[in-house]
Order: sequence, then C-alpha cells, then structure tokens
Amino acid sequence: MTDNNHDTFESQSGIGEVQIANEVVSSIAGISASEVEGVESMAGGFKNELAGKFGVRNLSKGVKVEVNDDSVRVDLAINMKYGYNIPKACAQVQEKVAQAINSMTGLRVRAVNVRIAGVEIENKD
Repeated sequence: MTDNNHDTFESQSGIGEVQIANEVVSSIAGISASEVEGVESMAGGFKNELAGKFGVRNLSKGVKVEVNDDSVRVDLAINMKYGYNIPKACAQVQEKVAQAINSMTGLRVRAVNVRIAGVEIENKD
C-alpha cells in the first residue's frame, strides 16, 4: 500500500502537469462511502478514533489507496448500522466510490475492496 499522505498521481495536460495527492483520492473514497445508507462510519485505528473524539475529522480514515499509472485500488474499512443488508450496502459503496474517483480524478478504478469492521447498534436513551 502507498502512504496516503505523500504519494501523488501525476497527469500531463496541454499546458502543464496536474498532481493529485493520494490523500485526496482517499478523502473522495471516504466521503463517498459515508454517503451510502447503512454505513455508520469509516473504521480506523486507535489514532484515528482518538482524533475523532477531539473533533478532528479525518476524511480518509479507514481508507488505503494504491495508485499505479492511471489506475487505483481502494481498500475500505467501514462500520455498518445494525439492520441493514450488508452485501447490498457494500455493493452500493463499491459503485459509489468507483464512480466518484473516476469522475473527479480520471483514474480508472481497478478494485474497491470493502471490509466490515463492525456493526453499530443505535442507543435507545
């Protein structure tokens, strides 16, 4: 996997070069996945969870990207809401993430792998 903070994707246009940081691709994937009904949140490590408790929002939490030439592979870890059809929601996540990355960056999406890290049960306080 690539380091999301430092690697970039470069493309040549008629008047110069365009660089897209992997962090941008990760953020697009995280935001797109979070918009799917049934997805509670992106899952992250302890550092990301701790940052979230202090109000720091990491849009690429739970996302790893691997960019090769003009294509990308995305690995997502998500927490689902209890009661939703997991295979259906995951298919929607895969489709929405691939479409968003392709339309916003021009990268061809090779794969969107989804790992369910947890299921969140709503509190009835």
